[in-house]
Amino acid sequence: MPYNTTAIPPRKEVTGQTQLPLSRVKKIVAQDPDITVCSNNAAFVITLATEMFIQYLAEEGLKMAKLERKPRRNIQYKDIANAVSHQDNLEFLSDMVPKTVPYKQIKAQAAAKRAQLNGQRTEEAEELPAVPNGKKHKSTPSGGGASLNGGATISGLLTGANARLASEEDGPVDPNDQLQSEARQARGEGDVEMTG
Repeated sequence: MPYNTTAIPPRKEVTGQTQLPLSRVKKIVAQDPDITVCSNNAAFVITLATEMFIQYLAEEGLKMAKLERKPRRNIQYKDIANAVSHQDNLEFLSDMVPKTVPYKQIKAQAAAKRAQLNGQRTEEAEELPAVPNGKKHKSTPSGGGASLNGGATISGLLTGANARLASEEDGPVDPNDQLQSEARQARGEGDVEMTG
């Protein structure tokens, strides 16, 4: 026996009841420290607006599912992500609903970033010499790191930066700690110099 996958049509008139639980919406609204009291009417209107937004997002996702080579009736995450990336009025959701990326690509980016932090050259960053059959082969850097203008190497600069940080702090430098401290400084958190 096949499943009943027909959509439930939305109501045309307001009946005073909502599909989403009104008490749950009131609890979510109460989490905001700027809002002290939320009336029942305000929570009702917020619930109706949320239902309308969910309906619109689902309709846009369904349009994206039907635009594929092999149209589907069921909405998947990738359909919602495509709708968010293609619709200008849904652009604010781009951080919450990012497009999916293959694991292979993420793994390659992580390896390239790790190699960059370690001061090694990656195949994408360097121009490889061509051989007679048209293929390129790997070459190893002669100086132990990629050369910058002025003859300095990336690995030398990273080593110098790590030594400078190690001299400021006691103990070895952890890259994660360094990134977290830089992020705190960028946000303005942490120790602040106070002058009288």
